Amino acid sequence: MQTLTFGKRLALAAIAVVPLTMSTMAAAQAPAAPAAAPTAPAPPPPQMPPSLVPSHSVDLMTAPGSAAFGAQWRTMEAKVVERAPLAGHLPGYEKGYDISPHAGEAGFDDSAWPKIEAKDLAARRGGGYVSFIWYRANLTIPAKIGDFETAGAKAVLTAYVDDYAEVWINGQMPRRSGYPSPATIQGLNMPNRVVLADSVNAGDQFQIAVFGINGPISVAPANTVWFRQASIEFYK
Repeated sequence: MQTLTFGKRLALAAIAVVPLTMSTMAAAQAPAAPAAAPTAPAPPPPQMPPSLVPSHSVDLMTAPGSAAFGAQWRTMEAKVVERAPLAGHLPGYEKGYDISPHAGEAGFDDSAWPKIEAKDLAARRGGGYVSFIWYRANLTIPAKIGDFETAGAKAVLTAYVDDYAEVWINGQMPRRSGYPSPATIQGLNMPNRVVLADSVNAGDQFQIAVFGINGPISVAPANTVWFRQASIEFYK
């Protein structure tokens, strides 16, 4: 049996170490994987509002009603604008279209928008035909409205817009695909009834953005956009 000398053993050990060292160096030099792009949070699931008579209801289309929540309404027309089409589009579709502004998003600055009085939610806005109008306000829940104590009540926003509306609450549009929506998206001349919270407390704040739509869009009717009803309903 051949006995290896110390020199041969040393050489063999060095040869074995070389691939391990090269592998370690390659791993150290490999570029880091790119960080995943942040994704927008999923909208909360919609809740079915109560069908009972509310314990208390406040008309937001009156000055006292909106003032109870410290609400200052602002409005702005939305426009259809061109944008680049999606990647991989079929030939002939060289343009995409969007609306501007996207005023339902959280943190949107509407400070330059015209202020309107609560009663002017009923004013007919837009030039008719294909027309979109934004309405925005911030609501703060008071401890009491008249003799009604709000603490612990379920709060529901009813926004009834002629002809359609989409409702955003705190930068989110609660919705669920494949089912009739109980809240933020409804059909022609149907009220949007959105649960703001199952149990409110004094000082709770809600950013409301309502996207009013003239319709049916494919008809492009010669009428305008306006509120039939805007209210906060409390249930206990």
